[in-house]
Amino acid sequence: MTDFIFTDRREFLQLYRRLYSFLRQAWEREKVLYLKEMVQQSLAKVDENREEAFYALLLEMRTALITIDEIGLKQPAVCAVLLFRPVRNEEYTLAETKKLFGDEVELILRGLKKVGEFTDRRSTVESENYMRLLLSMAEDIRVVFIMIARQLQLMRDAKGSDRSQRLDLSVESTYLYAPLAHRLGLYTIKSELEDLCLKYTDRDNYDFIARKLNETKRSREQYIQEFIEPLKERLDRTGLKYDIKGRTKSIHSILNKLKKQKIEFENIYDLFAIRVILDAPAEQEKAQCWQVYSIITDMYQPNPKRLKDWLSIPKSNGYESLHITVMGPKARWVEVQIRTKRMDEIAERGLAAHWKYKGVKEESTLDNWLNSLRESLEDNEANLSQKLTDFKLDLYEEEIFVFTPKGDLFKLPKGATILDFAFAIHSKLGATCMSGRVNGKNVPIKHQLKSGDQVEINTSTHQTPKQDWLSFVVTAKARTRIRQLLKEEAGKQVDIAKETLLRRMKNRKIEVDDAHLMQLIKKLRYKTVTDFYVDIAAEKMEVNWVIDRYLELENREEESRDAHLPVSAENFTMKPPTQDYKSTDELVIDQNLTGIDYKLAKCCNPIFGDEIFGFVSSQGIKIHRINCPNAHDLFSRYGYRVLKARWSGTTGSSSYTIVLRVIGNDQINIVANLMSIISKEEGVQMRSISIDSNDGLFQGNISVMIANTSMMDQLIKKLKAVKGVKSVTRLN
Repeated sequence: MTDFIFTDRREFLQLYRRLYSFLRQAWEREKVLYLKEMVQQSLAKVDENREEAFYALLLEMRTALITIDEIGLKQPAVCAVLLFRPVRNEEYTLAETKKLFGDEVELILRGLKKVGEFTDRRSTVESENYMRLLLSMAEDIRVVFIMIARQLQLMRDAKGSDRSQRLDLSVESTYLYAPLAHRLGLYTIKSELEDLCLKYTDRDNYDFIARKLNETKRSREQYIQEFIEPLKERLDRTGLKYDIKGRTKSIHSILNKLKKQKIEFENIYDLFAIRVILDAPAEQEKAQCWQVYSIITDMYQPNPKRLKDWLSIPKSNGYESLHITVMGPKARWVEVQIRTKRMDEIAERGLAAHWKYKGVKEESTLDNWLNSLRESLEDNEANLSQKLTDFKLDLYEEEIFVFTPKGDLFKLPKGATILDFAFAIHSKLGATCMSGRVNGKNVPIKHQLKSGDQVEINTSTHQTPKQDWLSFVVTAKARTRIRQLLKEEAGKQVDIAKETLLRRMKNRKIEVDDAHLMQLIKKLRYKTVTDFYVDIAAEKMEVNWVIDRYLELENREEESRDAHLPVSAENFTMKPPTQDYKSTDELVIDQNLTGIDYKLAKCCNPIFGDEIFGFVSSQGIKIHRINCPNAHDLFSRYGYRVLKARWSGTTGSSSYTIVLRVIGNDQINIVANLMSIISKEEGVQMRSISIDSNDGLFQGNISVMIANTSMMDQLIKKLKAVKGVKSVTRLN
């Protein structure tokens, strides 16, 4: 390793000492030395690209450290991280690792190996590979903890990668890993992943908020101190052991707030939260938290609509805390979070820390979620899109808490209905659900529940699942079970319809040709054979009418064969598509493909030189800018439809429309000066201009045709130089 630069060797030694020390806390020395020797032998076997292998080992060691420091996993998980590459490369077998390190290490490695069977980075969020990851997670949750840790380290290292790799990692993180981290309670990791995605895909907005946070840091810290000082005095008198601090919100969450509320940065009041962390014995945790709540609300006026009590009923991922918003000094709203050290560790490390206190084997809401996930993913009747939708539904949803008549508590996603509640209790109850009683009042099965509702289910033996149920249930369990029950019922009806059709055709002495029957089914515009027979069973089509159509088709086929001779391909021409699609070699899509039809998205108007990506929509491939205002939504909801895209060449041969927003002083001739610059700029063509003037300021949108980003930057620079112009920005 003498060839590697000193700083990397130094980091390697630091990581080695940390990991060795951690493993020795629970493992005997011989066991740790076995692991060290196996990793060293694996590295020594690499004949070529030793530097690459060394950095792969560094990645594994950094990942292992994240699992320790930021997630809180134990020795078996760390061992699995370090052995994953040698096992994947078949240098060691799972049986060998089991013999040397035990069942837990072997179980985690088996899950990691399933995930690692695919090597194409981009395919992680696609079909079968995505399912493999989720199913591996359902077998042992530590697999996904490790995958999240690895993704976080890859994102941290991505600043040195090319933009194509950064896009892949950002789409994966937004679509899969950040929502998973959220669901598992790893809020700090989730926030960092989202911030890094924003940094790589929308650097302008990221830098803007980072700069604003830095500019306001001193005044923010001063205000936090002003809020905390009198509070400390009151808390000190109680004799409680506590720590109190302020924490700034993530850049990603601040940007979301700016977009949703459509406000300026200066108008955001909750840029930070005050956190009071108590060192309390288990039996006094809730009492002390409410005591602090009482002290704070005595000092500062609370906002009753902003009270969030996760002490009485924790979130499904184990999160416990008391959130209040109070009116602080200078009439500013301030969010205060009250929790104990134990709760804080769970808030930082999620369910991994929850195990430390509750025990891995205990039945919990996590176990129920994993069972529901496993059932959903193994549903053979659902297509990929349905499975992904079901899974995504359970990640970011807010929770409500409802009760049975006996007082048993159920946690459901916000928007859950009577029918969701029925299926949450038992599949049979859901299948026969007719209506419900909420707080003593009769309600239909579509009725949406609210936190605190007491719910009773009314059933009927004559009730059966309906297709429209899928349009209003929101839980994965309900959707999966309804589809299964509908499929079972459809299967019975299909068999009856098929038998009826064949019997009638036999009675009419018609010999069935499967090819002709399939042709008829397609002609009648059925997507599947099953749908065709379901409509016969439901008497939407009369059997004799179907047979008549079959005979007509058969006769036409015979006439067509007799009447037509083969046509030469030489004289055959295909009409060009009428859709407004581009198909030039100016753009390279996905795996170096050119000449593919595409459209430029109107939401962001990309031009040659922009960082871009392709998106497979129902209208074909759309090209978006990386920092498109819709990009995050597309990544998070439809990551599997995202394609790589890049411009070919260096300048571009087409013209593209952009809109520039110009703000300046309302001076004489300022607009004329702007127009003059645009008219003289070579390769720039004016399309339209609209100007508004108010209180001595003018604001205008100027639409121009331009060839590439270099010309755009040059034009913006010249417009900014005009006297009186305050800003020139490109609109999405």
